[in-house]
Amino acid sequence: MLIRKYQSSDCGELSALFYDTVHTINAKDYTREQLFAWASGNTDLEEWDRSLLEHESFVAVEGNQIIGFGDIDRNGYLDRLFVHKDYQRKGVATALCDVLEQAVLEKRIVTHASVTARPFFEKRGYRVIRKQQVLRCGIFLTNYIMEKEK
Repeated sequence: MLIRKYQSSDCGELSALFYDTVHTINAKDYTREQLFAWASGNTDLEEWDRSLLEHESFVAVEGNQIIGFGDIDRNGYLDRLFVHKDYQRKGVATALCDVLEQAVLEKRIVTHASVTARPFFEKRGYRVIRKQQVLRCGIFLTNYIMEKEK
């Protein structure tokens, strides 16, 4: 596995990975309605590309396939962290998170973790600040504001 910086040409593949991962891996913790509100399949690729270019963004690659990606802003907000549905529990998220956490100078890292991702972040030393309900497309989704001191 190789971890490299995000490139604009990755954006379409990241969007597909995001959709597939949410609709398979997160399906155990969210309803079908919630999954479609979260990942509709209609990602604004220009907006995603702009956001990923503004952040410190990395992709994990095996062979010619992107198997995960993540991004963090300059203030230490870890925005996205997704691993391909066929590469779960193989160290991809850990490797990406290691790079993301070191990519910023901030001592405090904050993320909004899904119900599914919460245990992963807890094992990395993040603590829950609060549980919240986020409104997406008229549907409420539960997630957790979590933080870690580096």
